Amino acid sequence: MDGAVFTIGELARRTGLTVKAIRFYSDRGLVPPTGRSPTGYRLYGHDAVARLDLVRTLRELGVDLATIRDVLEHRRTLAEVAAAHVDALAAQIGVLRLRRAVLTVVAEGGTGIEEVGLMSRLSEDGRRRLVGEFLDAAFGDLAGDPGFAGMVRSMTPELPEHPADEQVEAWVSLTRLAQDPDFRACLKRLAEQHVLTRGEGLRPDPAAVVLDEVGPALAARVDPASPEARNVIAAVMERVPHVSREQLAALLETANDTRRDRYLRLLAVVNGWQAPESPAPMFEWFLRALGHESTVSTG
Repeated sequence: MDGAVFTIGELARRTGLTVKAIRFYSDRGLVPPTGRSPTGYRLYGHDAVARLDLVRTLRELGVDLATIRDVLEHRRTLAEVAAAHVDALAAQIGVLRLRRAVLTVVAEGGTGIEEVGLMSRLSEDGRRRLVGEFLDAAFGDLAGDPGFAGMVRSMTPELPEHPADEQVEAWVSLTRLAQDPDFRACLKRLAEQHVLTRGEGLRPDPAAVVLDEVGPALAARVDPASPEARNVIAAVMERVPHVSREQLAALLETANDTRRDRYLRLLAVVNGWQAPESPAPMFEWFLRALGHESTVSTG
């Protein structure tokens, strides 16, 4: 009984734990009694209060009893246990963020059971498979074409290991969009049109040429129905002589799909890239200019 100063009731009052909880920890050797009273009650030493405080704190942090025993018996340090639990909690937080994003989308409505199943493929392997399926459907055999390597990379979402909330939410929205068969067909059509308009050798991308030439005209508020607009068209066609007006118009109409614009915005959030400037105003300006030129020519 040497050093035994507290009864189990006194420990309960000092620590705020219940007698039942202290007895439970005592029975499992975490806070062993140092002796017994003449009437048979357990008595505990001076260190019992500190041990119980540590047990309670670690339990509230989710540490299991076996690990707590290792700490109390100096087989593991608190720093080692804390480091292990930091990693475990980081993984749990990542999963919870993804789940919350899915539930947020579901709560907003318009999501069916099948879509929920698709969005729930949130593991790293599940995400990799989903992205692979999307790129295969969008680019098909062209995905392996060296000339399309940059385009494929520019369309590939890569959720970081520890994503921010907005990245998780963007990933879920992007996942829904990537499962849209019409959108996949649109991207495949765009890739095929790029093959037709790229031609042989290192010829410029026609869409990029349009953006380059139309940007200044749009900034200067040039009317797409004006003679100045026809000069812009001529400048574009001079730089891409291997492409017909009809081919270029078809390419721009496909590229101007609002879903592609939205996909690229979501992709920038997921990958942590700078938000892209929408090409839609420039594509629309050029298409209107082409349409007006065609009307004037046939008139």
